[in-house]
Amino acid sequence: MFLLGLFILVAGLLISVALHELGHMLPAKKFGALVPEYWIGFGPTLWKTKKKGTTYGLKALPLGGFVRILGMFYPDGNGPKVKRDGRETLSEMARQQSRLELDEAAAEGMQGTPFYALSTPKKLIIMLGGPVMNLLIAVLLVAIVTLGIGWNAPSTTIAEVPASEGGETSAAVAAGIEPGDTIIEWDGTTISSWQDLTEEIQGTSQPVEVVVERDGQLLTLTAEPGIAEDGSRYLGVVSAVERQKGTVGDVASTIWMQTKLTGQAVVALPVSLYELTTSFFTGEERDQNGVLSIVGVARLAGEITGTPSDAGGAGLPSGVSFLDRAGLMLSLLGALNMALFIFNLIPLPPLDGGHVVGALWGGVRNASAKVRGKPKPPPADTARMVPVSYVVFGVLMVMTVILVVADLVKPITFV
Repeated sequence: MFLLGLFILVAGLLISVALHELGHMLPAKKFGALVPEYWIGFGPTLWKTKKKGTTYGLKALPLGGFVRILGMFYPDGNGPKVKRDGRETLSEMARQQSRLELDEAAAEGMQGTPFYALSTPKKLIIMLGGPVMNLLIAVLLVAIVTLGIGWNAPSTTIAEVPASEGGETSAAVAAGIEPGDTIIEWDGTTISSWQDLTEEIQGTSQPVEVVVERDGQLLTLTAEPGIAEDGSRYLGVVSAVERQKGTVGDVASTIWMQTKLTGQAVVALPVSLYELTTSFFTGEERDQNGVLSIVGVARLAGEITGTPSDAGGAGLPSGVSFLDRAGLMLSLLGALNMALFIFNLIPLPPLDGGHVVGALWGGVRNASAKVRGKPKPPPADTARMVPVSYVVFGVLMVMTVILVVADLVKPITFV
């Protein structure tokens, strides 16, 4: 059962990646860009086919995917060509590679527009298409969980009425409340949720009338809450648990909260990684709400479908229902897609946000030239940012190593 969670996660991740890349590819092809390849996975090719000039394929390592759009860099950019020692700069190598790919496409008879020659709005739609697809997946999964599966919550129906509280007859017993009763009103206030009831109880300091439904009939009882040692008031009942479903408003609020928390986590990522690294040497406990690597996410997925009897004792109690496990798994995949959405918007190459910044810069230059009555400038030389891409890629690799080690040594778990 533990392995089932891993399989579901991998399948869900592959679908998410496939749709992310589809979000880039569809508008690119719609706008006439040259899109020679669309791959899911990396490494050795397992399957491929070619249709309308684009090769679609599946590779052996399910660790991501990519869509290749030609002409990402303007070949005739005027940035530095060589270093002081005479070697070509990384930027110039990127320009030449872009030119080579376009020449090869032309030689093969492919017709289309290089990415750098597209209008700014088209560039933005293409580059934002991937992250937006992840956002839509997150919204869909949250909607399925909230509107379709729901969650277990205490209800206004009473499951148990303990005979005593602290050795004294409980207020519920004294009032005549019985298991199976559903509380309808408290002191004239309609009760629609367990939270309503607890709030009314805390505001009661004298005997009040309580209307309950018992065997289809309404009964009026009199209850006076007891007072606990901390000064809070209690009735002395245990609520029945029932599955409740949310509203469209709940979906919206959940998505907003996920977006906010994920954004905050990304902003705080440098500090979080520093504290996590130092904790390896200080022995401090890991923040259970911290960032995870794919290894940590895989562990949580395995725990959702597994039970404590699985290898390593990892898993949820066997009494957790299938619906609750399904809800947790879909919520995990939704959170993962939200993370992909936010992370890809970081305005640094090679992330999608970096290409968005490049497109915006080109648009600003075009608009400025138009306002000043100047000729339209050549496309922005975004190849200048290639060195930054290498630095960002290196930082991402270091971050991945730190998080993987943490997930192996100090894992975050459900149990």
